[in-house]
Amino acid sequence: MNLPRFIQIHTLHNYSGALLNRDDAGLAKRLPYGDAVRTRISSQCLKRHWRVAEDHFSLASLGVPMAVRSRQTLDLIRKKLIETGLSADLAQSAGEGLRDAGLLDKGGKESKGKEALETGQAVLMGNAEIDYLVKRCAELAQDNAEAKAFKTAIAKFLKDEKKNIEALKHGSGLEAALFGRMVTSDALASRDAAVYVAHAFTVHEAQVENDYFTVVDDLLREAGELGSAGIFDTELASGLYYGYVVVDVPQLIANLEGEAAKDWANLPTQKRELAGRVVEHLLHLIATVSPGAKRGSTAPFDWAKFLLVEVGDWQPRSLAGAFQNALPTDHTALRETAVQMLADEIGKLDDAYGATLDRRFLALDKVSVPNAQRLSLSDLATWVQAYITQGTAPAQVA
Repeated sequence: MNLPRFIQIHTLHNYSGALLNRDDAGLAKRLPYGDAVRTRISSQCLKRHWRVAEDHFSLASLGVPMAVRSRQTLDLIRKKLIETGLSADLAQSAGEGLRDAGLLDKGGKESKGKEALETGQAVLMGNAEIDYLVKRCAELAQDNAEAKAFKTAIAKFLKDEKKNIEALKHGSGLEAALFGRMVTSDALASRDAAVYVAHAFTVHEAQVENDYFTVVDDLLREAGELGSAGIFDTELASGLYYGYVVVDVPQLIANLEGEAAKDWANLPTQKRELAGRVVEHLLHLIATVSPGAKRGSTAPFDWAKFLLVEVGDWQPRSLAGAFQNALPTDHTALRETAVQMLADEIGKLDDAYGATLDRRFLALDKVSVPNAQRLSLSDLATWVQAYITQGTAPAQVA
């Protein structure tokens, strides 16, 4: 058995005339790298779109409890308690009791009423955690009909049952198991990320254009008015983006199964099956789900033109160095050149450190990668899944 400790995923996506990720000024995000400024897509943006994607390979379709990231989670708990039959006043007291006991950040609004349940920052909470809190608060309300006593009981409950909350199966949700969760709460457990996502950036210098446009008023136009109802402008960017993702297999299994990461290699196959399916889905999402604002006016959808997967035990290493010198944008075969740059970087690394990684790739163009076999996306996902669950590649895609 040859269980991989790390899975590295490298991608090239091509987008034209799109605003994939905006900065605080509404412009395309940028990244100075090497000899040129590039446009980029933040890791937060990428993870958000993979997390909420709705298709056959969505994370939600895995049957694992998901999570809610919001500043209004306490208000959600209040509403759920009302649905159980609790009075509005006691449900409000429950939310306030959870807040005052330190369940979530207390930096919310100071105004009275339900708005006081809004926290200062969006916190990720698993649906299983939310459901458990609703259940326990409803039970406590049966013996504590007075608001002050109810809040005291909630505070005691959170202190006494911290371990029970932490031990909930998939309690913090699949998103936290993948991308981690940092909390300051005494009751909720932080989660170390098992999937590390780099900011994607263009392999060439930033290509941006200011898009000037007007809005025509149909009714005024019919009346003979030729002017516009509004004049606007926005920035659009085009480019070939390099993306990089690492899956820490021991940490993923630990997060999903509640086991210690150090014991991952000795766990039975069934304890690795969910991790295998998660990575199978994640690979499809990385390849086919696009980020992007202004979807209605730019249709920023693309599938990976190149996707390389490497498995092995050594600490991961990005191939971003292949593009430290920006590729010229007037190149007649930019995509093929970008893949060749990646292949050259891999060859140099293999020569320097030894070919320690098993790798497979998907490509639209006629390209090659050192010590790598070309596969379809389905076979590539099957190959990775089998590596995690069985410690070997299936024969048909070996």
